[in-house]
Formats: sequence, structure tokens, C-alpha cells
Amino acid sequence: MTNATMAAMNNDLSALDAARLLGVSLPTLYSYVSRGLLASVSNGESRRKRYPQEDVLRLAARKYDAKRGGQTAVAAMHWGLPVLETQISHILDGRLLYRGCDARVLAQHVTLETAASLLWDDGASDYFQQDAPAQPPGLANTPDAPPLARAMLAMAMLTTADIPHSLQSGPALMRVLAAALLQTAPSALPLHQQLAQAWQADAQQSELLRATLVLLADHELNASTFAVRCVASTGASLPMALSAGLAALSGDKHGGGSAAARCMLTAALAAPDARTAIATFYTAIAPEFAGFGHPLYPHGDPQLGAILAACTMASDLLAVKPNADLALAAMELAFGWPDGAGMTMFALARSAGWIAHAAEQTASGALIRPRARYIGRHQHG
Repeated sequence: MTNATMAAMNNDLSALDAARLLGVSLPTLYSYVSRGLLASVSNGESRRKRYPQEDVLRLAARKYDAKRGGQTAVAAMHWGLPVLETQISHILDGRLLYRGCDARVLAQHVTLETAASLLWDDGASDYFQQDAPAQPPGLANTPDAPPLARAMLAMAMLTTADIPHSLQSGPALMRVLAAALLQTAPSALPLHQQLAQAWQADAQQSELLRATLVLLADHELNASTFAVRCVASTGASLPMALSAGLAALSGDKHGGGSAAARCMLTAALAAPDARTAIATFYTAIAPEFAGFGHPLYPHGDPQLGAILAACTMASDLLAVKPNADLALAAMELAFGWPDGAGMTMFALARSAGWIAHAAEQTASGALIRPRARYIGRHQHG
């Protein structure tokens, strides 16, 4: 027996263990297989079938969700049960995977456009061959609006009746979004190069931008992605679904965390001993502060090593389990990029995932409408 076969078997369950985990009898387990709800595999040396542990756990979660419908959304808000099935991305053993591909490996060599094509349809098509879209009318007249506000305005402008359908395609939306965030004309240049030009980044920083955008392209069912899927499930247009994602991203507990992290780093770097100051921040407020830790990465976010390695304060940060917020803030300060550059990178990168999730939700035809569990007082008499 090969090592690969043994490793695969270690993740498979016997019929008895699978039935016990599902809380069903053996005949019911076998009926699940015959109905296509569960796969069974042969171990190669016995006629006895085994059952992939991940498939069994997924089916068990679905059964539990069906029984506890009112509890599902509540649990999900506290990093509990999954509430939607997806083929787009997932986090497994501290690794972020895009359709089964490790995001860290992808970030070593691909662009955001390539990552978007992978997220949208497993890389079957290169969607970014088309020319740059036209600028939405009126967008150039908002010079004083913050980048995220301009981005939301651009999405709203793309929902009017006289806007051609081609402007509502994924590539066009991402390019319009980049133009709105950077206050430039839409361009067919690679998106990381558009950021590099706007911020006068050198070649090394441009490569770092490319990798960062890939790493931030999707992150399973985060708050902004869930908002996008909810809006898409109603039949709303793709620009309106992206507007929901941008709105959710703006909050301090999501994309706005990089601004708070920048303030913390600025204060720490002004202290006599930056390393001690950062450690003090981490010890005092890490559970609440956006820059430290992540419930899905208890041992630290493994995606960020390459990002922080290029920053002068990297050695001070890697010891405190930084997350994306802190990494984006560190890049802003280390390279002299504009205040809010982190949010711009986050919004542009994550739009790739939002488009993928909106399409998947629309294709399912399902309306996202969880039940509420009422806990208020009841009127008597």
C-alpha cells in the first residue's frame, strides 16, 4: 500500500463510524449513497466501503442545519456552522484555497485577473482580453469624494437604463472600480500596475501589489461576500450586489480595520521602542483590535509572510499574529502610499470574489432568507 493510499484512508470513515456521526442506521447510510447524497470508496484490499470524512461532515452539517433552521444564522455570526455551500473558496488547516488551489502558491506568479478567472469558472476562460470600458458618466465630477464613495457611486451609475450590458461584465466592473478608487480613467493595464502607477510604486513594490491582490481576492463567506450573495439572491444587478459588498467593507470591523491599524502603527513607530510599543498594543487590545489575529487562523494568518517581509517593520509585526489589516497598514507606511491605500487594495481585490459569489448565488436560484429567532417580550391578554 502506498503512502498516498494510507493518507487517503486516514481521512476516510468506516460505515459504522460514518453512520454514528450522521446519527443514522447502516441501511439509511447505504441509502444516502444510492441517492447520491454521499460517496463511498474502496480501500483496495477489502470489499468493505469507506466514506470520505469531509463528505460525511458536510452531510452532517446539512442535516443539522435542516433541523435547527432558526439557529443557523445565529451560529454563523459567531464563526459557527457554515450557512451556504460554495465551490469558490474555503479555508482548510490554515490554508486559503481558491477552487482547491493554494492562494499562497498562486500569489507567487499570477495576477489578480488570473485569480479572478479561476474564481469565476475555474480558469476556463480569460475574461480580460477585452478593451478598457468607457468611464461612467459623471464619475469624473467627484474629485473630493473618498475612494470608496466614488466606487459605490460608479456602481450606482452602472444600473441606469442607458448603460450598455457590456459595462456590467465582471472585467468591466473591476476596471471601472479601479478607475473610481484611483480617480483615473478606466484602463486595460493589469490592475496591480494601475495601482503602481497611481502610487508611483517601484518594480519591487509593484510585485508586492500583485501578490497582495491575489491573496485578498476571496476569503470564503466573509461579511461583505455574504452581503453580496444576499443582494444577488434577490435578482438585483451585479453592480448593485457589488455596492452591497463595498458598503459592508467600509465598516471598521471589516475593510476599515486597516485605517485603525495604520493609526496604531503610526503611534508605535513614534515611540522610543517600536517593538515594545507594538507588543503593548497587542497585549492590551488584541482581542478587539482589527490588526491582530483572526478566528480562522488561531496561529496567525499564513498568507501575510510575503507581504510583511518587504516592510521595514516586518520583524516587529510577525511576532504578534498580524492579519490583513495590519499588513495593509504596514505597506501604506513603509512605502509612503496614500492614506487609505489599504482599503483601495482590499476593495479592488475582493471584487473578484464578490463577482464569483454573486454569479454562483444567482445560478442557484435560491433566495437567502434565514428565519429570525424572536427573543423579545410577548403581549399577554
